[in-house]
Amino acid sequence: MNRLCLAAENRQATWNSSGRSNGIDTTVKAIKHKFSGTCAALVLGIATVGAANPASAQVAQQGALNIPESVTIFGQRDPNLRRATAVVNGDVITGTDVDQRLALILAANEGRVGEEEKKRLRLQVLRNLIDETLQIQEAKASDIEILQAEVDQSYARVAAQNFNQNTEAMNGYLERIGSSPASLKRQIEGELAWQRLLSRNVSPFINVSEEEVNEMLTRLKAAKGTDEYRIGEIYLAATPESQAQVFENGRRIVDQLRQGGSFVAYARQYSQASTAAVGGDLGWIRLAQLPAELATAARQMQAGQLIGPIEIAGGFSIIYLIDKRQVLMADPRDALLSLKQVSIDFAPGTTEAQAQAQANAFAKAMEAARGCGSVDAVASQIGAQVVTNDQVRARDLPGPLQNAVLTMSQGETSPPFGSIEDGVRVLMLCGRDDPKVEGGPSFDQLMSQMEDDRINKRAQMYLRDLRRDAIIDYD
Repeated sequence: MNRLCLAAENRQATWNSSGRSNGIDTTVKAIKHKFSGTCAALVLGIATVGAANPASAQVAQQGALNIPESVTIFGQRDPNLRRATAVVNGDVITGTDVDQRLALILAANEGRVGEEEKKRLRLQVLRNLIDETLQIQEAKASDIEILQAEVDQSYARVAAQNFNQNTEAMNGYLERIGSSPASLKRQIEGELAWQRLLSRNVSPFINVSEEEVNEMLTRLKAAKGTDEYRIGEIYLAATPESQAQVFENGRRIVDQLRQGGSFVAYARQYSQASTAAVGGDLGWIRLAQLPAELATAARQMQAGQLIGPIEIAGGFSIIYLIDKRQVLMADPRDALLSLKQVSIDFAPGTTEAQAQAQANAFAKAMEAARGCGSVDAVASQIGAQVVTNDQVRARDLPGPLQNAVLTMSQGETSPPFGSIEDGVRVLMLCGRDDPKVEGGPSFDQLMSQMEDDRINKRAQMYLRDLRRDAIIDYD
């Protein structure tokens, strides 16, 4: 796996056992398949640049394009209309190109985006397309060729993972949401080109010494047992003159996120931190690595909570607590559980009072069950259904159930839960395999992480140079 576009799940040299994926794999996981009912945060339409160190994540990227809203006028989408929105070193980016990339973001947010927000998203998508064009151009200038067969192979992999190997089904989905196969293939080409360009022009010149790795390993062991936080951030740079406007923009973003917007998609579109390329993910960090204002807020947060905009030096930050753990310590939520789920359904037309009475009777009946060996017989007597699963990770359960199940002893049942529509159910714990204590990264793993970090920093500088030298005309 090419590690130049790896997701920055841990940029502070603390080990994340969940693994990493390159930019194309992130794209694969981002396709929303309506028929399966799953919707990952859409990250298409963004040229992958690579993330820098989270400790410097609040520093705005230098050399970013400053594009006034007035330079581009968008009308109704017409697939037959090819109108230049920007010409980048002679290569045309059309209004149709922008609209098709924007459609992917809107699909990720299930259309819950206002008109004003769409205008801002269009401008950001245009900036992203300009970066992507610069990356492809630079690769060609370095005699790096991305074959169409390679692009088609990656595209087919997306279809295989999301549409049961049915490329035509994915083509139809993209067209229905207002995008196109060509738009996705263009992004795939851009990511492949950028990866290979960095492999040739950056990676060979990156060195991490054994002394540096050993020093980091020592620091990790010394920090064992301390709290780590996995935080997502959207950083918005502001000057004294623009402070009020930027704060208002941040407030609108928070409103959209609380209405169900994708944090990853918004971070990629709006954040001016280097971690925008990985959806704002700072990786696993300790609060001492954050500005004091953010550390104070994060310390009070629960997993899944969103706060902001918070004023910090140079602008504002919106932070999202993804998860929390202790350094090099086993996480109880990684326990593998053997569970039996016992459930009853409510007849159509059941009132809330009737449902409550039936739930109470069900809970009382379940108290008579003495361990997993007798639960099937009890369930049969009351007409309940039993489902057994021996491979359930505690962290995969909803938050309230996690806490309940992790405090249960073998043979105990959880409190009843459910709804009139879904019925009521309980979980009985039949067995539990606790996770092993995490030993931390090996020497080679840590060296690889540190090399990735330096490559990503150089990648940011490389792209800034391309922006400075570009000749761009706007329609």
